[in-house]
Amino acid sequence: MAASDPHLAADPEAVKRHPTLFRAIRQRRNPRLRRSDITVTDDRAVKRAVKAASLGNAMEWFDFGIYSYLAVTLGHVFFPSGNDTTQLLSSFATFAVAFLVRPLGGMVFGPMGDRIGRKKVLALTMILMAVGTFAIGVIPSHDAIGLWAPALLIFFRLVQGFSTGGEYGGASTFIAEYAPDKRRGYFGSFLEFGTLAGYVGAAGLVTALTAVLDTGQMESWGWRIPFLVAGPLGLVGLYLRLRLDETPAFQKLEGGTVHASEAADHVETTAKGDLARIFRQYWPTLILCICLVGAYNITDYMLLSYMPTYLSDELGYSETHGLLILLAVMVFLMLIISQIGRLSDRFGRKPLLMTGMLGFFFLSLPAFLLIRQGSIPAITAGMLMLGLSLVCMLGTMSAALPALFPTPVRYGSLSVGYNLSASLFGGTTPLVITALISWSGTNLMPAYYAMAAALVGVIAVACMKETARKPLAGSPPSVETHEEAAELVASRAPEPKF
Repeated sequence: MAASDPHLAADPEAVKRHPTLFRAIRQRRNPRLRRSDITVTDDRAVKRAVKAASLGNAMEWFDFGIYSYLAVTLGHVFFPSGNDTTQLLSSFATFAVAFLVRPLGGMVFGPMGDRIGRKKVLALTMILMAVGTFAIGVIPSHDAIGLWAPALLIFFRLVQGFSTGGEYGGASTFIAEYAPDKRRGYFGSFLEFGTLAGYVGAAGLVTALTAVLDTGQMESWGWRIPFLVAGPLGLVGLYLRLRLDETPAFQKLEGGTVHASEAADHVETTAKGDLARIFRQYWPTLILCICLVGAYNITDYMLLSYMPTYLSDELGYSETHGLLILLAVMVFLMLIISQIGRLSDRFGRKPLLMTGMLGFFFLSLPAFLLIRQGSIPAITAGMLMLGLSLVCMLGTMSAALPALFPTPVRYGSLSVGYNLSASLFGGTTPLVITALISWSGTNLMPAYYAMAAALVGVIAVACMKETARKPLAGSPPSVETHEEAAELVASRAPEPKF
């Protein structure tokens, strides 16, 4: 007897006389959550996945960070013009070039990760980044080969940018899909712990080289050392990533076993990796992602990448001076970032993100006024004000962003949205701020730029939905124990409503 029979549908008593039909209608109204639908995470597997994704991310951002911290030196080596500002702008323009191809990398690697799996694509991005960074370390200088030197530098920066286009979206998706729903913020925070570790490693190595070598030695051969280190680091990261299994969410999607997630009821589990579908069906969420990432990236790159150059080039401090203070601030942020992740699990993603955005909006100007005072305590206090605002976003964003999109298109959508925004706003931050300072004549422009970005971020956070402690869209619930799974099934048992 058809479940769509209008006579039965209109007569509840008739429905009750036909048990099969009764169950079909009841499940359609309140779909039953089955024990087999729930993912019970393996704590050891989760920790292995977090370690591999975070260490791989650290190596990626070590590779990317060393360029930022060597910007002044690279300007002298590859763009000799006799004008320090022109050299710095040329060096930062080359830094920004890598971001031009990041959206292309996201459009290639993201949908590929949705089709063939997260693990394979993350291994490929690691190989490309290591090759691109190592190659920069062996490029002859401008004095040796003329214009071929900056041309090769730009080419390998493009390789770096292309590989990075698939990194963050894949790594954050990987951790989010492995982690249990109630601890996704905590485990996700280790991805940005890896980012900070990469920057700390890059800043520490550049600081040590700058302290030991004089300017002539740095420009002759010293600058090459951090880039050459990328080769063996890339092999370590590749080994770690190849040892992992595919994420449970992707395995269930591949096996066609996703049945009963409320979040998945409206999501098609076919057409994985369809780039056109991402733009056609998820464009409102893409815009939200771009706004969130834009605000986050501007403040992130301003503090973690641009600040040493700002202190040395705009305020006249030694390069070692600025790097040491930033190094101390980043180590402090590493110590507290996992606690921020815990707080986001307890209180929600939105409160933590809003705290970070409002922190940058209200504290950027006071922070830069302190930094401009010049004493070590004042500079440290100003950078800590910015750092504490940033860590609220660092510890939360890697759990919040993957939850914006459903499993079949998560890697692709996040890679496209993240890298479009990073290309437009993140990578251009040092270049834009340097140009704005030159145009306006005031070295407070970084504060005004951060405040404008934070205002956009406040609006974006207000528009997003809370996703803490909830299943990822398009995936079944994920819990830590079998007892928790049983409780969840019991709590979701449907009740007849006639």
